[in-house]
Amino acid sequence: QVQLVEAGGGLVQPGGSLRLSCAASGFSFRYYAMGWYRQVPGKQRELVALITSGGSTAYADPVKGRVTISRDNAKNTVYLQMNSLKPEDTAVYYCNVRQRGQDYWGQGTQVTVSS
Repeated sequence: QVQLVEAGGGLVQPGGSLRLSCAASGFSFRYYAMGWYRQVPGKQRELVALITSGGSTAYADPVKGRVTISRDNAKNTVYLQMNSLKPEDTAVYYCNVRQRGQDYWGQGTQVTVSS
């Protein structure tokens, strides 16, 4: 079955950096687009970044220029490099894959940006 396991979250000061990772298993990773989303309490989950199977990327406006999504198909892992972090980036970050119209999510990793 599909499994997504995020890691790399934590507490970081404003202006700092974090690199999130998502290890995928249970499906042919290289053939699927992968996404990172985030959610704060009381708000809808929102897209942060997407990467296609071919490596094309797309970013949400609030993170453009500060975030880079990448993938390593040999390791079945997708990454999210986040720089110049702001307090408003504080959220639980989730890895996502959509297969046949069904969304699969990891357990999430907490990112807290605070001084």
